[in-house]
Amino acid sequence: MTTDLHSNLQEYLKASLERIEQTSDLTDCQRLFHGRGHAYAGLSHVNVDWFSPVVLITLYQEVDNDWLNEQAHNLQQLIPACKSIQVQYRSRKFAPSEVLWGEEITALTAQEHGLEYHLSLGKAQNSGLFLDMGNGRNWVKNHSQGKKVLNLFAYTCAFSIAAIAGGAEQVVNIDMSKGALSKGRENHKLNKQDASKVKYEGVDIFKSYSRLKKYGPYDMLICDPPSFQKGSVNIERDYKKIIKRLPELMANNGDVILCLNSPDLTEEFLFAEVARECPQCQFQYRIENPEIFVEAEAGKGLKVLYFRYIESC
Repeated sequence: MTTDLHSNLQEYLKASLERIEQTSDLTDCQRLFHGRGHAYAGLSHVNVDWFSPVVLITLYQEVDNDWLNEQAHNLQQLIPACKSIQVQYRSRKFAPSEVLWGEEITALTAQEHGLEYHLSLGKAQNSGLFLDMGNGRNWVKNHSQGKKVLNLFAYTCAFSIAAIAGGAEQVVNIDMSKGALSKGRENHKLNKQDASKVKYEGVDIFKSYSRLKKYGPYDMLICDPPSFQKGSVNIERDYKKIIKRLPELMANNGDVILCLNSPDLTEEFLFAEVARECPQCQFQYRIENPEIFVEAEAGKGLKVLYFRYIESC
């Protein structure tokens, strides 16, 4: 690593923290530096996240230890509230983590838009909350009043927590991982939400459409699939299977949120799938990612598209 890259990351982080101070504070979890968007020369392998009171540096390639220790030192100075600085090596098998400085904090409660989520650091590749979807969760919170919501690929149920907080009548969480749904159940409890309004179905979406329809029709559907999971999901092949089922699932004038995480597929892929498989879905607008998630090449990052299902179309 060169001296320029030392100073560049410091300056980017300082500027990010200054922007946060102007609009809010560090109560909410958030990304502080998004190198993976390839918008910062020489730093495309680095992300920096804030999960109070922990800073998490994620590395996608090996770095010099002196450079890494210098970043930890700088972060201590920039964020007085920080109690732990940790690094996760996505460049290594099983994505191991270690503490660079401070306390060994592996479990914490993160806040976002007035809601709380249990997070786990150092034990799995993902903490339990995807920060690039923050605007999507807030959109759901602001548009779910009185609605029945179907949450596909629910993971730890963050969308459902936002929906109930926004006044949803009912949410149905669908995910093949019963362990993830168990964590979602704990997240609903953490936010003191009415358990009678929340359903969980630990099933394979592609093999259990009858279970999906069980509580419908739905006024809102959220589909945030993984791009690829060996043996279960290849979203380029499988997204159409979900979209073609929308007429069986949706109420008239229902909201449909379709998400796409693959850097190899643009939003045009989703538009084409919807036009072919469910033309009753009319595109409304994009839900933009948080400002920090800058991408050098448009379409490479998370895509979140809002459609409305209209039966008469």
